[in-house]
Amino acid sequence: MTTTPAPTKKFTFEEYLNYDDGTDTRYELVNGELVPMSLGSGQHGAIAEYLNDLFRAEIRRLGLDWTSKQMVIGVRSPRAGRWDTSRIPDVVVIPSSQWRELRNREAVIELNELPPVLVVEVVSESTKTADYRAKRVEYNVLEIPEYWVVDPLTNKVTVFTLVEELYEGVEFVGGDRIRSQTFPELELTVDQLLVAGE
Repeated sequence: MTTTPAPTKKFTFEEYLNYDDGTDTRYELVNGELVPMSLGSGQHGAIAEYLNDLFRAEIRRLGLDWTSKQMVIGVRSPRAGRWDTSRIPDVVVIPSSQWRELRNREAVIELNELPPVLVVEVVSESTKTADYRAKRVEYNVLEIPEYWVVDPLTNKVTVFTLVEELYEGVEFVGGDRIRSQTFPELELTVDQLLVAGE
């Protein structure tokens, strides 16, 4: 598939929300620039879908008033500087009431709104630096309680948990059970998750 290069002009957040280049390309807004989101590998999509389904099942099992969505919710970032940033995580867990509010407007969580309960990014070759560095800082500042980086390139999952306003990361590999404060009873190993993406 050929992708159309994004324009190089700087965009305001409002211009980003209204931008349409006539293609199906999705863009994140990073420091005022449109960054095309690639489809990722089949494994990337399968891992995100598997986690989304797993989180939904766990939410139902626990009777929580939350929902899990895959690549349909933007998160506006408080990046320093003059230009706006808005990310679209691979998986987002939010309260159901927040999702109902987003259904009637652009599905972007604003800076003055409650942050997601949990976000997940699945690493690909083109996103690994942003997933581990930029997004980690942005999600930390937003005080998102839990951020997962699922990395099939290195066969590990890193779970960042907000502790006294800073993220503390724990890496899981192989047969390690992934520990989540959001879903403490989740029975999932790194191997199980990565095989789900095959």
